[in-house]
Amino acid sequence: MRDPAISRLSLSACALAAVSLCVLPSNAHAFLGLFEKKQKEAPGTDERQAQEAQATALLMAARQDQNDGKSGRAQSQYLAIVKQFPFTTAASEAAYASALITRANSDVTTAFDAFQKFINDYRSSPRFNDALQQQYELAEEARGGRRQRAMLILPVKMGGEDVIKLYQQIIKNAPFGNLAPLAQFSIAEIYQDLGEKDRSVLAYQTVAENYPNTKQASEAQFRIGSISSVAASRSEDKSNLVATRDALTTYMTTNPKGDRAGEAEVILQQVNAAEATQSLSVGKFYQRMGKTKAAAIYFNEALKYGSPEASNEARELLAQLAAADPEAVADAKKGQPDQDYTVPGARNLKTRDDYIGPLSPELTRLGQKPKMRTGDDNFLPIPIQEPTLPLTPGMAPTGGSLLPPVQEEKPALLPVPEAPGIPPQLPVPPKPTPAP
Repeated sequence: MRDPAISRLSLSACALAAVSLCVLPSNAHAFLGLFEKKQKEAPGTDERQAQEAQATALLMAARQDQNDGKSGRAQSQYLAIVKQFPFTTAASEAAYASALITRANSDVTTAFDAFQKFINDYRSSPRFNDALQQQYELAEEARGGRRQRAMLILPVKMGGEDVIKLYQQIIKNAPFGNLAPLAQFSIAEIYQDLGEKDRSVLAYQTVAENYPNTKQASEAQFRIGSISSVAASRSEDKSNLVATRDALTTYMTTNPKGDRAGEAEVILQQVNAAEATQSLSVGKFYQRMGKTKAAAIYFNEALKYGSPEASNEARELLAQLAAADPEAVADAKKGQPDQDYTVPGARNLKTRDDYIGPLSPELTRLGQKPKMRTGDDNFLPIPIQEPTLPLTPGMAPTGGSLLPPVQEEKPALLPVPEAPGIPPQLPVPPKPTPAP
């Protein structure tokens, strides 16, 4: 019979052993080697070349099976290459080919994850951009609510937030790639379709700020103004009008000949008219309350926005305020741009004692100083008909000259010789001067 004391000691020893195992540090399994796989190490140069040759041969065989229509068998071989030769170029090609097969036969989420695993494992692969393009196309299919698989078009049941996560992952994979502005713009459009104004505007602003030299940036700027304009038409919040003006003014400055320039200009005119109308309404309220300075400030705002109808009414109201309380109007004008308040009140200037009126056009011209000639273009040609000039009495003017005619002198003749029988000698004409 076994001694009870020995049994109790054995149980105590077992309990202590169990406790000791329970209180082992969390990384104890690493020392014991029980629960963790040993990661494969990158092979050396010679071994890698040998593995590359084997993996390439298997890859060619798998592609042949895929071409023969045996996609299931081909995908199994692709996965075997990735598992057995993970550090080879053939493994990256096999992983991408396997993801393509998954896309053709699976739902959007499964296919997207397959390409994501490829991106995580083979980021330096030449197929990186191709995998990103595949992910973007999958996100577009999910956003559209349908995808084409084989010869069928299948509905995609994904909510807006789930689709946004796909686009966000694309941006995370390549924040400054060619697809990043497209993905961010799609996120903004989804929020806009969901009616979430603030998140949509914030997403569009991200496009404009992070990708300023893209086509999506200019369109995003216009969308911000358009969304704020719609919000302004539905509420009396002036901040929406300000946001609309800022966004569309930026768009017009950066894209004066953009596709949306005409629409932006029309919306800006509507915003100016709406804001001018609001300012007039507030100004009239303060005018009824007898607060002239506050009324003048808001009438000045209505005049600043440039709406034709509101500007004319604002000038008339400012003229009335200036006639009733000129000091308050002048005080309200401090710090504001110069505005013309006196046009409607100019009709009363003639009743003032110190009014002398503007100069007539003739007096204005006489008061101007003569300008000096700066070139020969100011000289007039000689008239065809000569004017009457003072001449010497008894002399008649000769045509073609502005001076009186000059009497020509005849050449003197040589004296005739007195000896008889010798003919008179005629004057010898001068010899012609040879031409140079």
